[in-house]
Amino acid sequence: MSDTTTAVSRRRFCAGACQAASGVTLATLFSGCGGDGSSPTSPGGGMASALPVLAGRFAASRVQVTVAGTALASVGGAVLVESTAGVFLVSRTNETAFSAVEAVCTHEGCTVSGADGATYVCPCHGSRYSRSGQVVAGPAKANLRQYATTFTDGVVTIQL
Repeated sequence: MSDTTTAVSRRRFCAGACQAASGVTLATLFSGCGGDGSSPTSPGGGMASALPVLAGRFAASRVQVTVAGTALASVGGAVLVESTAGVFLVSRTNETAFSAVEAVCTHEGCTVSGADGATYVCPCHGSRYSRSGQVVAGPAKANLRQYATTFTDGVVTIQL
């Protein structure tokens, strides 16, 4: 340790103190944004796993997704489909049927991107939805919009 002291100007001290306070504030804000599926308002506080993301092909009021080699190849599999027409949650309900719902949470518009078992979970405030888009637990009060699907030649088509 040195016995010498260096004088710090008031301006330099205030600038350093403001930077430190800003850093603490930002750290607090970012930790509050979560994204891990648990939040103080998250019912049950369960952890959600991120869904695999697939690119959907939009044409003629439809979004198409190839099933082979994806989580949708198995019954019970679910994915997040991103397309220029929107973002959708798609799950395989049996060998020939699929469920497709809009992936925009009805609470505050966050993208629902995770699942806890057979339940979709919003990463922002913990709203939970069934695979058919029904609210299982709030704070969301409205169901996710459902879309009709068809399955032909290994391609799921979402009718918009």
